[in-house]
Amino acid sequence: MSHCCPTRRRPDRLVGANGKSKSGIFYQLKNGCNWCDLPKDLPPYSTVFWHYKQWRSDGVLESIQSNLHEQARQQVKKNKSGLAYSSSTSVAVKNTCNASVESKGFCHYKCTNGIKRHLAIDTLGLPFFTHCTPANVSDDQGLIEMLSCNLDYFRAKPVNIPKITILLDHGYHPDKLIQALQQVYPQIMTKIRFELAPKPTKAEKARQGKTGFFPVAARWLVERSNAWMERCKSLVKNFERTLSHATVKLNLCFIRLMLKRLTSA
Repeated sequence: MSHCCPTRRRPDRLVGANGKSKSGIFYQLKNGCNWCDLPKDLPPYSTVFWHYKQWRSDGVLESIQSNLHEQARQQVKKNKSGLAYSSSTSVAVKNTCNASVESKGFCHYKCTNGIKRHLAIDTLGLPFFTHCTPANVSDDQGLIEMLSCNLDYFRAKPVNIPKITILLDHGYHPDKLIQALQQVYPQIMTKIRFELAPKPTKAEKARQGKTGFFPVAARWLVERSNAWMERCKSLVKNFERTLSHATVKLNLCFIRLMLKRLTSA
């Protein structure tokens, strides 16, 4: 699981970087073009890609995402000590020919040959953690890997504030998750708790005069986050060669979103 635990460094290199290179990175993310097809009013694609590759390998983008997430929560008066719950989901996307053998997997449940993107989001729909696995990895295992890669976050959480509630859909098995996570970090259940998201029964739907698909408010936060990812054409499929690179592109999507929120305030 070494691919999901990048080295986090301060984003000092971003401060002195070419602003147009940042625009080129976001342009490629949003429009899904090849790097060599960037518009002529941006720097040469080799320069843009060089900056992106350097920030990706140094873990700069992960640090930026963490800092922006904290600022976005403070903007709406939700500081770190007041975290109430997060929600976890996974979505399978198809691979392209660029994907390596290690990132290929077939999900029989979703009939997709590609990767799974796992998110743990807050009530704003912004991710605490992101993680990518082959599509044949179960939702339970993907969540275990994602939380195991971020144990420092839970170790640093004070015990005198409420537990973080992780709301799960009915594809997860809390007993299995607890058993696996306690083997990695025995005190983790003093910091978090798992709850299954409410799922209306047929009788409840009938009483409300509804049929078919029935959106649940808490779970709809996750679906909205998935929709935000689909606005970036680079994320419609997996164009990345490795799982770590796919995770970085996922983080970049939410960096772009949080920057727009913070600068428009």
